[in-house]
Amino acid sequence: MAALLALVVPTAIIPARAAGVDRLYILNCGEGTAGDISMWSPGVNEGKSMPFVDNCYLIKHGADWFIWDTGLADSIADLPDGQKPADPRFLTWRRPKTLASQLTQLGLSPADIKSMAVSHTHPDHVGNIEMFPNAMLFVQKAEYDWPGANNAPRFVPSHPVTKLDGDHDVFGDGSVTILSTPGHTPGHQSLLVKLQHTGAIVLSGDAVHFKGNWDNRGVPANNFSKEKTLASMQRISDVLTEEKAQLWINHDKAQRDTLKMSPEFYD
Repeated sequence: MAALLALVVPTAIIPARAAGVDRLYILNCGEGTAGDISMWSPGVNEGKSMPFVDNCYLIKHGADWFIWDTGLADSIADLPDGQKPADPRFLTWRRPKTLASQLTQLGLSPADIKSMAVSHTHPDHVGNIEMFPNAMLFVQKAEYDWPGANNAPRFVPSHPVTKLDGDHDVFGDGSVTILSTPGHTPGHQSLLVKLQHTGAIVLSGDAVHFKGNWDNRGVPANNFSKEKTLASMQRISDVLTEEKAQLWINHDKAQRDTLKMSPEFYD
């Protein structure tokens, strides 16, 4: 009997791990300069230049690693003058740190990332998707099926994919939820992350580009749908209120400069 108790009691008092996100890292996935920010806020600040940033987010959930957006292609780090646009009003991008090097700094390899999602398919968000060829990709079906240049597919057909039609609970415990926020592109999505100490955060993708856009509900001229963009902004606003969440605007340098960057993290 004593031997039996010795075997049973210790396991009975080991608490189960609480479900949820352990860590959220912000990765530097690019820095740039916009030639004319009125391209993102028509009629406002015409001809004014502005710095942009490009963030990726790495989430540790138990033994699982999930990445949100993959930023500009790491190859841009090799361009001395960065990647310049054909139209000087748009963004000149640089890559001060590669995504691969930031994973290495955390003791990770691309093979450790088992699942991923991208807010949408513009190059500053999908530049390194195939660094993770075996990671399950969560994307809205409307984005996946949206024809690319010359009707080319926007994703490598062999990449594992889960096509979504609306919101999706990534881990099944409510801690990481993909939110359908179309408008910037047909299948744009944002991410709601709930952290034990930091609280809830909405990662905007490009539903909004900088705080001025958010405050004034500015819709970039090149967005897929102005009506859907405005509806998605309102939806995000409702989620912020309901979840008492922060809004982290992906390209807003002034905000990002106040946040902790990897290898520091939020929990």
